[in-house]
Amino acid sequence: MTLKTKLMAATLLSVMSAPAFAEEVKIGVPSWTGAQAIAHVLGEVVTSRIGGTVEYVPGNNATIFQAMDQGEGDIDVHPDVWLPNQESFTKQYVDEAGTVTLSSNPYEGNQGFCVSKDFAAAMDITDIADLGRPDVAAAMDSDGNGQGEMWIGAPGWASANVNEVKVRDYGLLDFVEPIRAEEAVKTARIKDSIAKGEGYAFYCYEPHAVWYMFDVTMLTEPTFDPAKYIMVQPSDDADWYEKSSVATKDDLKQVQIAWSNSLVDRSPAIAEFFQNFSLTADDVSSLAFEISANGVDPADAAKAWVEANSDRVDAMLGL
Repeated sequence: MTLKTKLMAATLLSVMSAPAFAEEVKIGVPSWTGAQAIAHVLGEVVTSRIGGTVEYVPGNNATIFQAMDQGEGDIDVHPDVWLPNQESFTKQYVDEAGTVTLSSNPYEGNQGFCVSKDFAAAMDITDIADLGRPDVAAAMDSDGNGQGEMWIGAPGWASANVNEVKVRDYGLLDFVEPIRAEEAVKTARIKDSIAKGEGYAFYCYEPHAVWYMFDVTMLTEPTFDPAKYIMVQPSDDADWYEKSSVATKDDLKQVQIAWSNSLVDRSPAIAEFFQNFSLTADDVSSLAFEISANGVDPADAAKAWVEANSDRVDAMLGL
């Protein structure tokens, strides 16, 4: 055997013995607990069942959608797209640019404003308009500025923009101060207000761990009316606040994952799994409860869920 032949044989043997290229994905992780839970369920299935590699990348909606649109693998998937809240992004990247795919397996979400059941009973609060009563506003004023604080969502949330418009159009601005802060701040404030017997109102939604953590109730709002729900997001117009008008409850939401179309070529097995991925609202609430209330690490909660739902995961993988 000549030296050249020996070298060619050695090269061929090296290539044949090298491990196959593992599929990989970078999963965007928004700040809310439900999204963190879903992100880690996606990642757990990819690593434990597909044999791929996963990187979790924190980011807000705009950052995640922009990265998926670029298709360079910086972020490949958004785990919890709420529609129509994030419709400005899906219109831009799914409908118009055609660079992002939206799952066809949504779960249902419901949004509103909550107070503790004790506070509601003590002050006879049942409807969003009750937050505009001077006695209620005074009971919610923890900093003495004459307005009751109400958490409307975290920075970067499309729903927080909607809620800011709602506070204005429900006529509450003279009585309620809309607060944006990370969700952990809201959770701590709920716990503190209940312990001290103070008033507090906050944006709430289902699914969410809050329903398992505290005795809270969702306030009634005017029935959803599309004619009274004109919402322009900041990503569409710098004058979004002035051009928006929302004086009605949100319609029920469709919530699903979205991923970069470039993933189909880079990691086809993962993309196929995403196409079949499906959770229920109860799944998300239970996962969020484990993470928020019981202090379970999102990765551990996801691993336990995947192990307990092996048949469902098999179906998502086409097994």
